[in-house]
Amino acid sequence: MLTKRIIPCLDVKEGRVVKGIQFLNLVDAGDPVELARFYDRAGADELVFLDISASHEGRDTMVEVVERVAAELAIPFTVGGGINKLEDMKRVLRAGADKVSVNTAAILRPELITEGSDYFGAQCIVVAIDAKHDEELGSWRVYTHGGRKPTQWEVTEWAQEAVKRGAGEILLTSMDKDGEKSGFNLALTKAVSEAVTVPVIASGGAGNADHFYDAFTEGKADAGLAASIFHYKETSIGELKSELQKLGVSVR
Repeated sequence: MLTKRIIPCLDVKEGRVVKGIQFLNLVDAGDPVELARFYDRAGADELVFLDISASHEGRDTMVEVVERVAAELAIPFTVGGGINKLEDMKRVLRAGADKVSVNTAAILRPELITEGSDYFGAQCIVVAIDAKHDEELGSWRVYTHGGRKPTQWEVTEWAQEAVKRGAGEILLTSMDKDGEKSGFNLALTKAVSEAVTVPVIASGGAGNADHFYDAFTEGKADAGLAASIFHYKETSIGELKSELQKLGVSVR
């Protein structure tokens, strides 16, 4: 088994880290710079920073906050939210990000993935997918604008299209599981992991080490992302990695 990654996520709104359940009822979870410093020293493998209201509000990513967070980090740093064109990617990478995450803008104009991949390399381009189960579709539907708007895309089909266009990684969030702490959506994670040839980061539903173990084994994810359990000190990254090692998972 390849080494698995543990990734805390900072969902940022108006300069503060927030967390909700199923993308709703957001509550304050702290200062992004302080949390970045903490996670860098706590053994996180990477950090993801998502400006969660940028696309919905039609504005650019908060570059000055990105710069302050990047200054605290020695680990890979992915930034998303409000990245709509190549110039936005340049701005965020110049501010200290190692990778950019695109979601809504990639659905609206898929050429953006290719432009970024051609210019910076596929390893810099993460396509984030917000997925929700849809009875009519009989599968999972892709949502945009911070989970507010349904699209015509089925999740595995969009993931394959994104990779074909140059995505180097998929950040897959189950909206149904988000913030529930009841475990990752294993069926969704496995379906996407088996559909694409690039690493998949499982997101939405992490509550304990067993959930990460299931995501890595049954779900076939390459990395597990969480927010609440780390922000509110319900577990530490060190404790989580120790538990996973006992379960036979190779972690960094």
